[in-house]
Amino acid sequence: MKTLVHRANSRGNADFGWLKSKHSFSFGQYYNPERIHFGMLRVLNDDIVAGGAGFPTHPHDNMEIVSIPLKGALAHRDSTGTEKIIQTGEVQIMSAGSGLTHSEYNASKDEEVNFLQVWVFPKEKDITPRYDQKQFDSQNRQNAFQTVVASDDPHAVWINQDAWFSLANLASGNTIEYTIKQHGNGVYIFVINGQIEVADNWLSMRDAIGISNAELVSIAASEDTELLVIEVPMN
Repeated sequence: MKTLVHRANSRGNADFGWLKSKHSFSFGQYYNPERIHFGMLRVLNDDIVAGGAGFPTHPHDNMEIVSIPLKGALAHRDSTGTEKIIQTGEVQIMSAGSGLTHSEYNASKDEEVNFLQVWVFPKEKDITPRYDQKQFDSQNRQNAFQTVVASDDPHAVWINQDAWFSLANLASGNTIEYTIKQHGNGVYIFVINGQIEVADNWLSMRDAIGISNAELVSIAASEDTELLVIEVPMN
């Protein structure tokens, strides 16, 4: 088993007033040659956007872009004609494929929105751009993994990669095991809230650990914990 730990306070920081963002990997003005990506996982940004503010129309291509609101809601519009509101409890994916433009704004004029934006390199390049979002019942991830993004699960949003995103809400004192779904993949475990022990490391709110060369990962919660587990190919 190989591990790397990313502490919450070691993330890159951007503060534009309307946007406060923490970068787990090199992004924008934050560059760290040791934190470019984890396998096919390229970006994990923890964004807080002020009421009425957001990202104006901008282009993307050949990237799988997942948004997970933790608090509040996002307004999305893109050049495929999609115009949606993404609420807390939903997960959105956009396959940029051969290229598109999009914008995303805080759906509220008054309240902040906090969301995770995750980029994964695609398996197949230049596919037709596509969009999907789904609501997920948090009761189905109590002391269990709930798959929300997958290449092979009709109940999840589809991703153009051999990758899986899972959410879990663990009660204090519970231990859960994650089994690698595809041989050779690694997992990036991000603590949304709470505290866990994994691979002899204690992780707290917004800490993360990348694990590769493993088939099974055991996670023990020392307090009530919310987790995001991202499994991706390492090559």
